Amino acid sequence: MRKLNSSLQFLIGIIFLVSCQQQAVVENTSNETPLDPLPSWNEGKSKTAILSFIKSSTDTTSNNFVPVEDRIAVFDNDGTLWSEQPAYFQLFFAIDRIKAMASDHPEWKDQQPYKAVLEGDMKALMASGERGLIELVMTSHAGMTTDEFQQIVTDWIATAKHPRFDRPYNELVYQPMLELLDFLRANAFKTFIVSGGGVEFMRPWAEAVYGIPKDQIVGSSIKTKFEIKEGVPQITRLPEIDFIDDKSGKPVGIWKFIGRRPIFCGGNSDGDLQMMQYTASSKYKSMMLYVHHTDSVREWAYDRQSHIGQFDKGLDEAKAKGWNLVSMKDDWKSIYTFD
Repeated sequence: MRKLNSSLQFLIGIIFLVSCQQQAVVENTSNETPLDPLPSWNEGKSKTAILSFIKSSTDTTSNNFVPVEDRIAVFDNDGTLWSEQPAYFQLFFAIDRIKAMASDHPEWKDQQPYKAVLEGDMKALMASGERGLIELVMTSHAGMTTDEFQQIVTDWIATAKHPRFDRPYNELVYQPMLELLDFLRANAFKTFIVSGGGVEFMRPWAEAVYGIPKDQIVGSSIKTKFEIKEGVPQITRLPEIDFIDDKSGKPVGIWKFIGRRPIFCGGNSDGDLQMMQYTASSKYKSMMLYVHHTDSVREWAYDRQSHIGQFDKGLDEAKAKGWNLVSMKDDWKSIYTFD
C-alpha cells in the first residue's frame, strides 16, 4: 500500500540505526542529495516544521531531545489518515450490514432508522440523530463473537467500494500521512491510532495499511463477555456501549490504554481538540498537527460548517496557539496512494 522504494527503505533503516546509537554525528562527504523522507509533501512551513521537530527530538545534543520511551505519536483515523466523506466509513459498513441482515427482520421495513437504510434515505437516517445511529451500530455490530465480527469486517473491507472513487475504502488513505508514520517510526517513535471509530472495526485492516499493530489502536468499543460455547472459549459482543473514544474521551483513552502522554498528535477536527491540548501539555516540546481539508478537487474542502469532521473550535485554537495547520491543497503533492 505504501509507495516506498527500496532505496528509501534502506535510508530509513540507516536513520533508525543511527538513532539507536544515540545519533552519533558522521560527516557526510558524499555529493549525493539525501533522499527525501516525505516526498509527497511540498516544500514549505509544514514540512520544515515536521523535519525540524523530529530532528531536535532525536538529537542527544539538543535541548529538545526526548528519550525513546517517551517518543509517543498519536493519530486520529477518520479524516486524518483516511477520508471521512460523505459519511464515516464505519457508517457505510453498518448500513451494508443492516441490508445484509434485513431478510431476517421484515419488521424493519416500517421501523426507523432501519426503514431509512433500506430505502437509501440518508436524510431520514441523519434525522434519526445520535440515538438512531447508535441503535444502527449496536444492531449491526453486536450479537456475534469477536472472531466472527473480525471476519465480517475483513470481508467487507476487501469488497466494499467508496461511492465517489469506486475503490476499496482502505485505498483512500493519505500517502503523505503514511510517509509521516514511517518517518516517525524510523526515528524510534511509537505510533498509535486514537480514534472515535470502533476499535474492532479498525483492527482487522489497519495494521496492514498503516503499519500500526492491533495493540496500538485505541478506539470506541461496545461491551463484551467471556463465555464457553460448545466447549470453545469465546468473547461475545454485546449491544451496549463500553467506551467512547472521542473529544474528552481521547485523552482518557490515551492514559487508560497507552499510559504515556504523547509528544506528537495528528488530527483533523474538533473531536481531536482535547487530544491536542493533552499533547501540548507534555513536559517535552511537542507537535500538534491538524490536517485541514482544503482541496475540493482531489478530496473535499470543509471545516466549520461540515456535518462530518467539523473543524471550528480546533481551528481557532490552532491559529491562536501556533499549532501546525497542514493544507491538503497547498502542502500535499498527492493525496491518496493511487494518485
